[in-house]
Amino acid sequence: MDLFTKYYSEWKGGRKNTNEFYKTIPRFYYRLPAEDEVLLQKLREESRAVFLQRKSRELLDNEELQNLWFLLDKHQTPPMIGEEAMINYENFLKVGEKAGPKCKQFFTAKVFAKLLHTDSYGRISIMQFFNYVMRKVWLHQTRIGLSLYDVAGQGYLRESDLENYILELIPTLPQLDGLEKSFYSFYVCTAVRKFFFFLDPLRTGKIKIQDILACSFLDDLLELRDEELSKESQETNWFSAPSALRVYGQYLNLDKDHNGMLSKEELSRYGTATMTNVFLDRVFQECLTYDGEMDYKTYLDFVLALENRKEPAALQYIFKLLDIENKGYLNVFSLNYFFRAIQELMKIHGQDPVSFQDVKDEIFDMVKPKDPLKISLQDLINSNQGDTVTTILIDLNGFWTYENREALVANDNENSTDLDET
Repeated sequence: MDLFTKYYSEWKGGRKNTNEFYKTIPRFYYRLPAEDEVLLQKLREESRAVFLQRKSRELLDNEELQNLWFLLDKHQTPPMIGEEAMINYENFLKVGEKAGPKCKQFFTAKVFAKLLHTDSYGRISIMQFFNYVMRKVWLHQTRIGLSLYDVAGQGYLRESDLENYILELIPTLPQLDGLEKSFYSFYVCTAVRKFFFFLDPLRTGKIKIQDILACSFLDDLLELRDEELSKESQETNWFSAPSALRVYGQYLNLDKDHNGMLSKEELSRYGTATMTNVFLDRVFQECLTYDGEMDYKTYLDFVLALENRKEPAALQYIFKLLDIENKGYLNVFSLNYFFRAIQELMKIHGQDPVSFQDVKDEIFDMVKPKDPLKISLQDLINSNQGDTVTTILIDLNGFWTYENREALVANDNENSTDLDET
């Protein structure tokens, strides 16, 4: 009891601590300079620039990378696997000692174990290790490059920061050489929108630099450095010149009155022109518009959502439009509200309307929500059927394709059989 009383009283502060360090709390918060504190802002910018330059000097340059490859090749451990050179742990450490202090971080047991797979001699591939080093160096270089545009110095990029980064990147990408300078602003807007649509779901207006590095978008953008990039790769790459021109060209084609904005009537001609009026009404109710018309940036969000319906960010965008009561879930009323418009379009096109009861049952069977009466956004994402469900509710052509999927598959099989026979 005496010991308990002693320690309890010390814990409660009954006994004064003699350590001077505990008398003051170390400073842990440093406020950012205000806009009118010009000198402090300049000091902060300069100190950050010096810090980033120092970090840049710590990275391996081309000559050092070539030297590393020479050392790895010199210390390879036979036998080779096909044409692939291998290295064991002993030689791996020898290379680490000779490669210099900058390489020390790569020559650890952890890195070796990470790259060790099924080699019976306990070796790793020299090429895989070198690619690992190259990837790490590239990530650090890119992080430093992006950090130079981080005006606030908080590890985030605002929309204007990322716009400046991409604008200055354009001349270094050979695949964009054909773009006219008058189109640069539209290209930058198109490119930046993809980053913010997927990486800023809460629409805070800023993205973590770490998130930019972790996603594949930057790889897609820098792929445009390849002068021999195939036509297929360009068509599937959102950041390529043909893709950006396609999206902007569609926007101009929809803009019949040439006022630079899209009305609901103009947007209704998007794609196969079979989206329901009810869905389009919701788009213009929920999305940012100017005097009831949509600008290019809002149009880009719309396109990204409809072209990537399997992605959580796209499903979140569409789910918000379908959630007419703003309850955070879809119920039978919500589904019926949107499907009625599909039924009306079917009548207009001379088709026999499908029973809502049947469609409702199919949707709930596909999604299998936790609550049998409600479908949440997470239910849609977890089901991997979100793209199908949303298509059924907003687009007549999409619903028709779903409804006739078995006949279409059979038709495709017949066509492929005919081709094989010929």
